[in-house]
Amino acid sequence: MKKIELLIIIALLSLKAFSQEKNFIDQPYIETIAVVDTLVVPDRIYLSILITEKDTKGKTSVEELEKRMNTKLISLGIDTKKQLTLSDVTSNFKKYFLKTKDILKNKTYTLLVYNAETAGKVIAGLESIEISNVYLNKTEYSKLEHLKIELKQKAVFKGKKQAESMLIPLNQNVGKVLYISDMNSNITTDVLQGRATGIRIRGYSSYRKQEYESIDIEFEKIKIVSSVTIKFRIE
Repeated sequence: MKKIELLIIIALLSLKAFSQEKNFIDQPYIETIAVVDTLVVPDRIYLSILITEKDTKGKTSVEELEKRMNTKLISLGIDTKKQLTLSDVTSNFKKYFLKTKDILKNKTYTLLVYNAETAGKVIAGLESIEISNVYLNKTEYSKLEHLKIELKQKAVFKGKKQAESMLIPLNQNVGKVLYISDMNSNITTDVLQGRATGIRIRGYSSYRKQEYESIDIEFEKIKIVSSVTIKFRIE
């Protein structure tokens, strides 16, 4: 008996849902898709720094290079306690067992900087102390979530304007919203992971009297795209 009652309830709910959908379809409506986008300059730049004894042919230890790096970064105004993290430590044990008794150690760090100018200074500064393996890991925009909300609002406003413009020749007006779908915001950028990928260098550092000139770097801007689908009642 209970099973029959349950089936009746399910049937009634299905009928109600079908009726609501039919009522929605029966209403005169206009559908529009609005897309808005913007470009932003990344303000969180992650650089990968590889310290290896191989660069100095084993003459300078990783520990010494590490101290030099820390001193150089601090001189550039970087808070190494907050912006520098250790990513990986390796040793060439295979080479130790097969070819030589020397163990060449490597350390990989991730450095966070906030603009391209600082990134350029870091690359030039580290080059001056024999640390040349600097890679671009990734870039981010710190206010991304707030920006995505703003773009969605602009997309809704644009969608309404589009619907109104299409109804002007028909002498009809846009009514209340019957349906709205928030499509996922897309983030696109040409900045990819890899050595110098996504970095445009307009002038390499030059060695003059033991001083390195700053590298002029630009990062590809991040493109944020937001789109919505809206159905308005036609009045």
